[in-house]
Amino acid sequence: MGKMKLTFKTPNEIVEFVNTVSKYEFDVDVRRGRVVVDAKSLLGIMHLGLNSTLELQVHSDHCKELQSELAKYAA
Repeated sequence: MGKMKLTFKTPNEIVEFVNTVSKYEFDVDVRRGRVVVDAKSLLGIMHLGLNSTLELQVHSDHCKELQSELAKYAA
């Protein structure tokens, strides 16, 4: 299981993020405070808002490739 901090500055970044995460079969969640949403849900991620620090949680031990793809969103 892997974790990292994320932030999105534009709606286009969220769309790119969801498209990237959706390529993987394992479950991925994003959390802000007590709110947890599926990282593959565009509306869920947009609900969390822009310019907020979010926590990504990957439910797989084989997530190094995904984490490297998402490094540009690191907070």
